[in-house]
Amino acid sequence: MTTKTLKAASPARSASTKTSNPITLCIDIGGSGLKAMLVDAKGHPVCERQRVATPSIPTPRAVLKGLDALHAVIPADFDRVSVGFPGVVKKGVTYTAANLHPLWYGFPLEKELAKRWKKPVRLANDAAVQGYGAIKGDGVELAITLGTGLGSSLFTDGLLCPGLELGHHPWKKDREYEDYLGRRGLDKYGKKHWNKLLQEAIEQTAKLFNWDHLYLGGGNTKKIDFKPGKNIEIVSNEAGLLGGVALWREWK
Repeated sequence: MTTKTLKAASPARSASTKTSNPITLCIDIGGSGLKAMLVDAKGHPVCERQRVATPSIPTPRAVLKGLDALHAVIPADFDRVSVGFPGVVKKGVTYTAANLHPLWYGFPLEKELAKRWKKPVRLANDAAVQGYGAIKGDGVELAITLGTGLGSSLFTDGLLCPGLELGHHPWKKDREYEDYLGRRGLDKYGKKHWNKLLQEAIEQTAKLFNWDHLYLGGGNTKKIDFKPGKNIEIVSNEAGLLGGVALWREWK
């Protein structure tokens, strides 16, 4: 595990109390990178984003070592932790991680990080966290993350419909959306055809979900070469971190 990509973070204020402005350490676990940022109660960043590469063999032990490296360079204390994970999450436990490692099945990540860092932790699917960072909270909103795999989250008037895994739904020739639109598809079909497939998928999701607004996020949005249609937005990668505050909405 290398931490060469880490850089000195700009100063951030100290953690505040629960009743004033709790500071959240927001973590985004991806197939290619582990990212972290401190965010205030209104969802505004209070330090620069930190990043290390995801280990080449991303077992729980290896990824935790990388997260510890991120934690070590955070420039201030914080009150709580939000984590976006690329797979199915239930009650703080990870159950799938198609683009990480089979050992993640049944791993109590929320409990493990709370034990390591002595802070309360909340864990959710990474696409759900990114969706929270992008949505307006009005009508039916779908968020799709284009990265190593394909993440998805669906909201109705700001409320998450949990468990959606569009990336693993059969699409063309009984292969999954992720096979075409994840990194494997981009490498296999090339940028031009990948963009064509993405436009077809957008049309299909409009028919399937009747969404009012669609958000496209993730690192591979940089490969999009067509102009998004009406009610479609390309959102910053930071949405996957800034949305972590939403996991603590009832914090007083």
